[in-house]
Amino acid sequence: MATILYALPFLLQGFLITLWVSALVVVFSLAGGLVLGVGLVYGPRTVQWLVRLFSDCIRGIPILVLIFVVYYGFPPLGIAINAFWAGVVALTLFKGAQVIEYVRGAISSIPKGQMEAGKAIGLTFVQRLRYVIFPQAVRRFLPPWINGVTDAVKGSALISLLGIVDLMQSINEVIGRTYEAMPLYLLGAFIYFAINYSLSLTSRFVERRYAYIRD
Repeated sequence: MATILYALPFLLQGFLITLWVSALVVVFSLAGGLVLGVGLVYGPRTVQWLVRLFSDCIRGIPILVLIFVVYYGFPPLGIAINAFWAGVVALTLFKGAQVIEYVRGAISSIPKGQMEAGKAIGLTFVQRLRYVIFPQAVRRFLPPWINGVTDAVKGSALISLLGIVDLMQSINEVIGRTYEAMPLYLLGAFIYFAINYSLSLTSRFVERRYAYIRD
């Protein structure tokens, strides 16, 4: 107990960094993945090919390798980037590639006649997406996306390998001072579990809400 009380102030700082990194990754990957996912389904052939190439290549690279590629590969190209943003960019690329597939799958599950019906009544392309496609696709998009958000939280621990003092790195630093690993790793596991369990409860609530609206 004394070790945990000693570690809490250090872990709190790392916890806030973990939340900040996770939030940035989730927001950026959702925004980019949504745009590219729509482009993959409805874009010109060239756009579809480029988005598919990006998605397949990024998803085929382990996250850790991608982090190192961004961190060590960008500076020689003249792109100055620190460790924090290298981690955020790499995780965003990886999660964004997954969001593209979530969007593609959700939109592709909607019958094509829905889009044609919207066009027949004079809706613009954006209006068809907003009022016809997205309200139906969101129910199919949410479950895999929420699962991807929990993966983003867990994957954020990898940025500690770049020297970022997130929750995982904070735990390791305290272990280096106290030499008591098990209580601190258990505490860290509990914190990650609490975050992801909260996200799971939120996802269930949202899914029930949309199921109610549908019915």
